[in-house]
Amino acid sequence: MPPRTPAQNARLALLLEVAGTPKPGNVDRHRDLPDLRFDHFLAGTVGTERGLEMAAEGAAVGTAFERAVKGMAAQGGGNTQFGALLLLTPLVRAAREELAQPVVESVVEETTVADAANFYRAFEHVDVFVADPPEDMAPLDVRRGGDAVPTLEERGLTLLDVMDRSVPGDDVAREWVTGFERSFAAAQRLTDVDGTPLERAAAVFLSLLAERPDTLVAKRHGEDVARDVTEHAAELHDANALEADPDAVETFADELVERGVNPGTTADVTAAGLFIALEHGDLEV
Repeated sequence: MPPRTPAQNARLALLLEVAGTPKPGNVDRHRDLPDLRFDHFLAGTVGTERGLEMAAEGAAVGTAFERAVKGMAAQGGGNTQFGALLLLTPLVRAAREELAQPVVESVVEETTVADAANFYRAFEHVDVFVADPPEDMAPLDVRRGGDAVPTLEERGLTLLDVMDRSVPGDDVAREWVTGFERSFAAAQRLTDVDGTPLERAAAVFLSLLAERPDTLVAKRHGEDVARDVTEHAAELHDANALEADPDAVETFADELVERGVNPGTTADVTAAGLFIALEHGDLEV
C-alpha cells in the first residue's frame, strides 16, 4: 500500500481530531453543538483538499491557506477548522523538506505581505469569532478582510508579523512564533499513550486543556472561565487521561456543551499534533 501524502495525512488528522471522544466542550462523534454538527466537520475536511494539496506542492502559505478555508467553508455549519488549517498549512508546506521544528520556523519566517493579504481574505469566506482589537489596531481588524490589505501593504506586515501581533491572546498565533512547540509536544504525547488513534486524540486533547487555558474560551467567556475549565481538566487528567474516570470526563464534556464553552484552540493544536505524528509514522491508522 503506498504511503499517504502530507495533504492526505493533514485531512486524516482533521478527521481523527473531530472523531475523538470525549473532547469536553467540542463537537465529536457523540456530540453536536446547536449550530455546528459532526457532519459539518466531515464536509469541511473534504473541502480542504485542494488548499492542502497546494501547500504540499509548494504554493505560498497564504495562497494555500485561503484556498483551504474557502473549501472548508462550503458546508452549512460555518467555521469548522479555520484555526487548525492555520497550523496545518505551514506544517504541510514544511513536510516537502522535513517535518521538523527548524524547517517549520523557516517556512513561517519566509512568509510575505502577500501571504498576510491572503490570510485576511480568508475571513471573507467564513465567520470566525475574534475579539475586538485595540483602537489603534482597528485598521488591521481581520474582520475587514480584503479591505485591510492596503494597510498591510503600507506597513509591510508579513503573515508572521500578523501572527506575532496576535500573541498572547491567540494560541494558534503563539504556535507560529514559538516553533509550533505545543503541536510537536502533542505529537510526542500521542506516541506516549496507549489506545486507538481516536482514544489517543481525546486523551491528548484533555492533556492540552489541562495544561493551558484555551484562548478561544478566554475570548468568548473571559479568562476566569478559561482558567476554571483548565483546572477541572487538570483534576481529571492527574493520573493519565486514558485511565481517568470515563464517566467524569463524559459529564464534563456534556456540561461544557450545555454551557456553550468550546475549547476550539485546544482542538486546533490537537489536530496539528495528529498530523505530525502521522507524518512521522508514530501513529498507525
